[in-house]
Amino acid sequence: MNSFGVIFRVSIFGESHGPAIGINIDGCPPGIKVEPEDFMNDLRRRQSGSTGTTKRREPDLPEILSGVFNGITTGAPITIMTRNSDKISSDYDEFKEVPRPGHADFVARQKYSGFSDMRGSGHFSGRITWGLVAAGVIGKKIAASAEISAKLISAGGMTDIEKAVNEAIATNDSIGGIIECRISKPPKAIGEPFFYSFESAVSHLVFSIPAIKGIEFGIGFAAASMRGSRHNDPFIDSNGTTSTNNAGGINGGITNGNEIVFRVVVKPTSSTGVDQTTFNFTEGNMTTLRVKGRHDTCIALRMPVIVEAVTAIAMADLILIDRGIHHKRKG
Repeated sequence: MNSFGVIFRVSIFGESHGPAIGINIDGCPPGIKVEPEDFMNDLRRRQSGSTGTTKRREPDLPEILSGVFNGITTGAPITIMTRNSDKISSDYDEFKEVPRPGHADFVARQKYSGFSDMRGSGHFSGRITWGLVAAGVIGKKIAASAEISAKLISAGGMTDIEKAVNEAIATNDSIGGIIECRISKPPKAIGEPFFYSFESAVSHLVFSIPAIKGIEFGIGFAAASMRGSRHNDPFIDSNGTTSTNNAGGINGGITNGNEIVFRVVVKPTSSTGVDQTTFNFTEGNMTTLRVKGRHDTCIALRMPVIVEAVTAIAMADLILIDRGIHHKRKG
């Protein structure tokens, strides 16, 4: 569905070319300072404008509709939205009958019986991640003791990201990338065994970001070729510090206090200027499709702040769950 969380629960809404998009946050504790300006730094990081990003430019100004009074959260549900203004919907008219390879056009047609909003990819668009970033700003306030930082470490298989992007632009094609996220000074012992482990909570939200195709924690897939004696992280003091961090700061699905490290794989943007073949549902045959419109050459360029945001949302929920277990209200 369109919601996530147990206590800090977020519900996302809107379509790419609809009037507005946004997020509803239920379960946010009262007493947290929140001003519209608090959102702008992260929202700007998500915006387009740099080489290799879409030419669509939205102001992305947040409107706080509820849950905040006199700059302080009230404990009531928080609704934050922004208006869509830079829309060219005609670019998407043909995709209802001629679905773009790699996109959600075909599955949206099947799942919603042809009634889904196709403009700008509708509810499947990366545009909708605006709400995740907004919720992540509040999540970071709840997880304030931790420092969450993500960065793009490679694109198109190259560590020289600028070169990779320019080469993709020259061929009118698209590329993906790998984003690494690090959490320093994380709270200890958040995460619940099995079904709401730290990894499963973060992974659930990471895969809510369009174009994510994989995730690994700590040393990740390389662990499969290691022996346990090498992979294990020995504890070296009473604080739980380990001499290595192959586990990425997590044991048994619960944070151990060491730096949390994970990486995510972002696929190449599905909308590419290279001619592709796909099925034409109206004519009943294969056809050549050249995607028009404004699209990112490398969507991964804009994703680090989104990865930070979903991590903060997951952490906020796990922190509030942990408080409920270990810190019952008196009286």
